[in-house]
Amino acid sequence: MKYDIIIIGGGLGGLVCGCILSRAGKRLLVLEKGKHTGGCIQSYRRGGMEFDTGFHYVGGLEEGQLLRRVFDYLELMKLPWKRMDEVVDRVMIGKRTFALAQGYDRFAQMLADEFPAKRDALYQYADLLKRTEEMQLNALNPHSSDMDFHTWMLETNAYRYLQEKFDDSLLVDVLSGASLKMELRKDTLPLFTFAHGYCGYVGSSWRIAGSGSLIAEALAEQIRSQGGEVICNAEVDELLEKEGQLTGVRCKDGRIYEGIQFICATHPAEMCRMLKQGGLLKNVYRHRICRQENTNGMFTVSLCLKPHALPYANWNYYVYRHPDIWTYPSDGEIDRVLVASHVPDDGGEYVRQIDLLAPMDWSLCRPWIFTQVGKRGPEYEAMKLRMADACMTLAESCIPGLRRAVVQCYTSTPLTYRDYVHTPDGSAYGMRKDFNSPFGGMLPVRTPIPDLFLTGQSLMVHGVQGVTMTALFTCAEIIGRDWIWKQVIQK
Repeated sequence: MKYDIIIIGGGLGGLVCGCILSRAGKRLLVLEKGKHTGGCIQSYRRGGMEFDTGFHYVGGLEEGQLLRRVFDYLELMKLPWKRMDEVVDRVMIGKRTFALAQGYDRFAQMLADEFPAKRDALYQYADLLKRTEEMQLNALNPHSSDMDFHTWMLETNAYRYLQEKFDDSLLVDVLSGASLKMELRKDTLPLFTFAHGYCGYVGSSWRIAGSGSLIAEALAEQIRSQGGEVICNAEVDELLEKEGQLTGVRCKDGRIYEGIQFICATHPAEMCRMLKQGGLLKNVYRHRICRQENTNGMFTVSLCLKPHALPYANWNYYVYRHPDIWTYPSDGEIDRVLVASHVPDDGGEYVRQIDLLAPMDWSLCRPWIFTQVGKRGPEYEAMKLRMADACMTLAESCIPGLRRAVVQCYTSTPLTYRDYVHTPDGSAYGMRKDFNSPFGGMLPVRTPIPDLFLTGQSLMVHGVQGVTMTALFTCAEIIGRDWIWKQVIQK
């Protein structure tokens, strides 16, 4: 059988593309190298509990928001979503705590109460975030364009914008406080990436009663119900070429699948690896991909708690040991942590699972990069114990008595993400973006090879909303922007 489209990678981007294109009547195959679909939104089970890898909460599911429209189309709003409290994030810097609210006006108002001299600037900033979300919504409208605003955001340094806008280092820290959704870099981070990472969450923030795997499972089931195929444990080793065009893929176990068009929903460097040297892919493009740096990874502590020990918090804590949160410690110190609770399975008042997340640079993993899961040695395990202890120490500043409530603790590093989720360098947010070369790091969904497309977090924007939006652009190149606008966005 020859497929209309073969999608390499069963993460969120590949599954969204598969669901949309199969609905459009395409004969479609999704190949996932891992045991499960989902990529960074998949979950794992330990001690009878299910833990998320990279999914903890999501923005943009209020009626009318972009992600809500797409999730309505994909029938994902049937999942058990739970809206978070009005104050969705509490940012602790040193001994002070600040509230970040849902709703653009409420977000600005609550911060203006803390920083009255910056009231006008805060409302202007909230308008910028709102306009950013509107730009996302209209990006696929064939009759609308806001390229000047889009280009300005790409070419503007996020840190410099905030410093000039507010001239208050503490307020800049607070506005950046929910920043573990991205990698903060003073010298390079574009305002485009920064604002896109925040705008959906300020509009509305949600958790799911369950795990991110519910999303992946629902999308895979839809693809199958529409005649498509989803195959796991199918690692693509090579994109096959014949007479100047792509003809199929070969898996590592020897299986060959023929196709007409192809979507690589993995890291772009993986696409380069699958294409033979001297073939269809020119070296200049290959070198461009290989030169791109990846963002940092995450250290994760997944905690199982005693029953009825701690009340459920329908919000997040972002805890920072020091101010100037745009500067990371050079010695690998844990100086910040995200504290996120799981929605109780029984719908009750007490939390049974809490995740702690802290940035972790790939350099800290280098001594073990050639090791395998479960065979990294005692020094690696000792490092994880030290880091987990540091994360819990920070977390106890907002949840006193947390340690006493813990019955089991599971940890993961960027090495874990590399080996299970297959992200190069265990990167949490894909390829690094740089305002100094905005279009150098923003890859188009079209590649130089006809009928080969890209999707995923490394192209434009990361996160659930960013990956979903990028998938829409990928599908638009195949079935047309008008189709996506009318069937997915307007519908």
